[in-house]
Amino acid sequence: MNSPKPLVLDANILLRAVFGVRVRSILESYEDAAAFYSPDVCFEDARKYIPDIASRRNFDPAIGLALLGQIARIVEVVDRSLYEDFEELARARIASRDAGDWPVVATALMLSAPVWTEDQDFFGSGIATWTSNRIEL
Repeated sequence: MNSPKPLVLDANILLRAVFGVRVRSILESYEDAAAFYSPDVCFEDARKYIPDIASRRNFDPAIGLALLGQIARIVEVVDRSLYEDFEELARARIASRDAGDWPVVATALMLSAPVWTEDQDFFGSGIATWTSNRIEL
């Protein structure tokens, strides 16, 4: 049997999983075929933005946070202690775009995995990227 293919999720994909249907459906449909990962800071960012996004959408923030908790059962939270050895290389690859995204790049480098994102900042980093409209390919 083939081992699941790893895929690193950016914070914007976590938020889409909370506030949308399609991303959450993809995660649930492919949780046995793919191994989903996201750095701890992406989950922290999602937690930080959920209340604001929820209030703008007339959505209960508690439900949003609960959904993020459910997503964390499918998407493995990667602790900084695991990806920090890749920080220097990751920062060099993402420096010209958004240095704040280095944990996602570092996690992708650590796992030799592509990144699922809607963020253009990863393009040109040398890391394969997938967007939601192509991820099922």
